[in-house]
Amino acid sequence: MQKKWWALVAVALGTFMTYLDNNVVNVALPSIQRDLGLSIAGLEWITSSYILVFAGLLLAGGRIADVLGTRLAFLSGLVVFTLASVAAGLADSQGLLIGARAVQGIGAALLAPASLALLQELFPDPKERGTAIGVWGGVGALALAVGPFTGGVLSEHVSWGWIFLINLPIGLATLAITLFSVPASHDAAKRATGRASGLTRALGRLDPAGLITSSLSLFALTYALIEGDAEGWTSGLILGSFGVAALAAVAFLVVQSRNADSMVELSFFRSRMFTGGLLAMGLWAFGVFGIYFYMAIYLQNVLGFSPTGAGAAFVPMAIITAIGAVLAPRFEARFGVARVTAFGLAVMAAAIAGIAQYGEGTSYADLLPWFALYGVGGGLLIPLSTVVVDALPPGRAGIASGMLNVSREVFGLLGVTVLGAILSNRANAAQGAELHRFLEGYQFSLIIAAALVAAGVPLSLWMLRRTPAPADEPKVLETV
Repeated sequence: MQKKWWALVAVALGTFMTYLDNNVVNVALPSIQRDLGLSIAGLEWITSSYILVFAGLLLAGGRIADVLGTRLAFLSGLVVFTLASVAAGLADSQGLLIGARAVQGIGAALLAPASLALLQELFPDPKERGTAIGVWGGVGALALAVGPFTGGVLSEHVSWGWIFLINLPIGLATLAITLFSVPASHDAAKRATGRASGLTRALGRLDPAGLITSSLSLFALTYALIEGDAEGWTSGLILGSFGVAALAAVAFLVVQSRNADSMVELSFFRSRMFTGGLLAMGLWAFGVFGIYFYMAIYLQNVLGFSPTGAGAAFVPMAIITAIGAVLAPRFEARFGVARVTAFGLAVMAAAIAGIAQYGEGTSYADLLPWFALYGVGGGLLIPLSTVVVDALPPGRAGIASGMLNVSREVFGLLGVTVLGAILSNRANAAQGAELHRFLEGYQFSLIIAAALVAAGVPLSLWMLRRTPAPADEPKVLETV
């Protein structure tokens, strides 16, 4: 097997770890609380600290990959993430565990953007790259569903610490495969090796002002989305966080417009393929993260599933998503990315609307066909990653990947918070027993989610359409 395919194994394993840790903790929280005597606030921050740091530093991680090299960024993120996982698994106090989770977020923010950028470099042939990104996306989709199941099994039958310690053998294997399969030539700063002035120039190109303002904006936005429900959306803390996010975002745009070598050239957003791909992937994340979260509650609180059983219920959906992700590049080659993306979003919306029909007295067999349909639609959107990264020059693959991950994380959090707010408001306005009111809110929120995902159908057909360029003209960004 060629080394680049071994590199795909390494990138997929690294991605699997970071995606797994997005949700592996949730079902293990009761066990962690009992063993460490955690407060409710501490319990919440075990999950939130990872997401907050991960989302906040994604653009910074993408810029580091572009300037200092994708291989270096990937290896650095992998080492940081693995060591932090060991620290989290061995933690014996609230502070140590929350701190280790935050450091995990730093590692993931380096690793995630570099993963996709590495695939673009290692697979220059479009057909092979499509296959590689399909496999990479399929593995990520599996991690979303395997996370709760893995967390439930390990916390119930072994120890909650192993939900983190399991990353040690995976991380060591990934490190060995990466060193073997990814040549040092994939470090963009290789020509600066041994030259202090070259390294200084590379560090200067990191755009410190851009890193600070983008990270501050994403930190504040992510914090507000995570804590908004608990603190109250109109509280001073949350409104202040949204204000800081907006001001920092404006400062970021000003800095970028004045920097000749900026992190994000504003002209990028005039590309239909780039902006349309980000929006379509965001709608995908809105549906996936929001629906996973509230369907897991429905399965447990209404249908009586155990935490492990609820996690296992999503595995067939994830397997279908992974298969769809591998096959999607073939469909895109035949029918075009706009049609395939629109069809995938339409199928997801139909599946969500179908799931919304069910309340009490439902069996898993009733839900499974809709879960399967949902997996089909979700899998077709995974290769959108190729569209977003290919829309920018090769030297910006890291920041393109970082922005793709930002879209996924922010829209995913919006899926949880917006649907949660709709669910709560609808349930509070309903009459009857608590279970009935919950179902009223749950089913209504799914209908809203289906409508929002369906809105991506016309958007994809318009923004992701390809305009053939004359054969004798160089490729340019297709503008809105």
